[in-house]
Amino acid sequence: MVSLRPLAALPVVGVLADGRTYRHLLYLLVALPLAFVHSGVFSFGVIFGAALAPVLVGLVVLLATLVAARLLAGFERWLADGLLGTDLARPDDRGEADGAVAGARTYVDAASTWRGIGFLSAKFSVALFGLVPLILLARGVPLLTAPLRYPVTVQFGEVNGEPATWAIGTLPEALAAVPLGVVAVLVACHLANAVAYAARRMAVALLDGPTRDAAAGGNERVTVDGEASGD
Repeated sequence: MVSLRPLAALPVVGVLADGRTYRHLLYLLVALPLAFVHSGVFSFGVIFGAALAPVLVGLVVLLATLVAARLLAGFERWLADGLLGTDLARPDDRGEADGAVAGARTYVDAASTWRGIGFLSAKFSVALFGLVPLILLARGVPLLTAPLRYPVTVQFGEVNGEPATWAIGTLPEALAAVPLGVVAVLVACHLANAVAYAARRMAVALLDGPTRDAAAGGNERVTVDGEASGD
């Protein structure tokens, strides 16, 4: 019986048939708005918290910022699981405490709080790099679909303050635009997967909490072959 090779496994063009590519593009699409939300929360919390710290209200604002950071990190964990294919565990390194002061201290002492802040800060860089494949895709799709809707004017950007455009008015011009559109779309998809891979590794390093096995296994480690061994 002859088995057909999955389309997603094809080199170069298989990325178009891989559903992960479109999940990665969606992740990058929402990354920039989320990065601005993260930046706004931290800017407000740190600036006003530090300014009002002498009257103790600032300490409450700073604590609220840490709590908000954990909530945002939890949302990023859920988003990475859904769109980046991770399986991140919820951190449980906050110990139990009696009283408001001791409870507040658990947020400061938890390593996951600061790892989450690190991820949220680095997310802005992911969002900026993620703009490149999104812009390239936005330029490539009009070229790819030109034969279906010409005459059309495709804009590529600006040169010396003037828009750089290509007025496609004939069928030969529209057909000539298709290969350029294919290349742009393929490059955009591969770049999106590359940026998503970096974001996935960041999420695993900074958002993944201790697993039950790790918590119960003490000083066990996993070797390259997947066998557990003790230190």
